[in-house]
Amino acid sequence: MKKSGTLFIISAPSGTGKSSLIKSFINQEKSLNMNISISFTTRDIRSQEINGVDYNFISKKKFKLMIYKRKFLEYAKIFNHYYGTSLKDINLLLSKGKNIFLDIDWQGAQQIKKKISNVKSIFLLPPSKKELFLRLKKRNQDNKQVILNRMKNFSKEIKHYLEYDYLIINDKFNLALSHLKSIITSCKLSIYYQNIKYKDLINNLLKK
Repeated sequence: MKKSGTLFIISAPSGTGKSSLIKSFINQEKSLNMNISISFTTRDIRSQEINGVDYNFISKKKFKLMIYKRKFLEYAKIFNHYYGTSLKDINLLLSKGKNIFLDIDWQGAQQIKKKISNVKSIFLLPPSKKELFLRLKKRNQDNKQVILNRMKNFSKEIKHYLEYDYLIINDKFNLALSHLKSIITSCKLSIYYQNIKYKDLINNLLKK
């Protein structure tokens, strides 16, 4: 089955601002037909979250059953919770020409790159460790110990940035958003995707 959509992986340490960037991009660039993949997770739902919108919240037992049945394109265990991307959902969206943002970590990115060609990957970094810590506190989603654990894991995560195609420093939000737009536009104008999108036009132009 020919996949004409594009899969964009975005990874970053928690608190860097990737979710806000993705949402702002989708709201401003509706013509690019971008979608956010809704992951499955075993962590508890937060007060401001909606099941089926932010994540698909399921039990560890059900998650492990889905692993056994090979239902995931990728999955990882992060801070004692499982996160995974539905293989069926991604294949369906790509086959319909949908462009997808995958908000996942480096473990999931490594798995996907082995399975799907022409994946584009973006790594997002904060301007400093101090700023990251302040953002984690400001968003008020985690207790002090969870924040300290995230900061402790920071160095382990960012050492994988060289495995990605693009790097964005999220210092000034609007500038980072502009850089994300440039990356997406550039990818969609590549020969690979333009050849799929304009196949009939190109074939007609090539006729003698």
